[in-house]
Amino acid sequence: MAKGVFITFEGIDGCGKSTQFMRVSEYFKETGRKFIVVREPGGTTVGEKIREILLDKKNDSMTSLAELMLYEAARAQITEEVIKPALEEGTSVLCDRFFDSTSAYQGYARGLGSELTDTLNKIATAGVVPDMTFLLDLDTEVAYKRRNTRGEAEDRLEALGNSFQDKVRAGYLECAKKDDRIKVIDASGTPDEIFEEIKRWLSEIL
Repeated sequence: MAKGVFITFEGIDGCGKSTQFMRVSEYFKETGRKFIVVREPGGTTVGEKIREILLDKKNDSMTSLAELMLYEAARAQITEEVIKPALEEGTSVLCDRFFDSTSAYQGYARGLGSELTDTLNKIATAGVVPDMTFLLDLDTEVAYKRRNTRGEAEDRLEALGNSFQDKVRAGYLECAKKDDRIKVIDASGTPDEIFEEIKRWLSEIL
């Protein structure tokens, strides 16, 4: 049996990632593909509890290392419980964030370094790597304005401000330089333009 395709979506908060994630989900549905959608952190009973801890603004005393370990714990759970079994039975997986988020947020923006995050990412995923990753790249000021128009309360990481998001964006772009699995998408275009570019890339692996 052919393995499923593993596709992940990355980007700073407010880049339009979730919109494109949903559009690709609809595209897979329309084309009759067998797939599941998951998110990080979360996607399992254990993972959702960890997500609550990570994003709760009241947990502002959390250290960067503790934050990293919690993300990896949630990742280990969803990889073993959901992602690996799905791929092995031929089901494709669309994932809203995966280990590139940790590389950008904790490794780069938090300053923990790529050596540590790369090692822990490999342990948590048991070597599972996406077939393709879409990095929606957008200026942090534009992303901030988009987040404001949503009218949603900021989570613990969003509340760190644009200087932190600048570091995250730089971290993502560093990741993309090192791995051609990551496709950098200009997220300043219209949703339709962005989706068409994503579909062009998808045609290479579907």
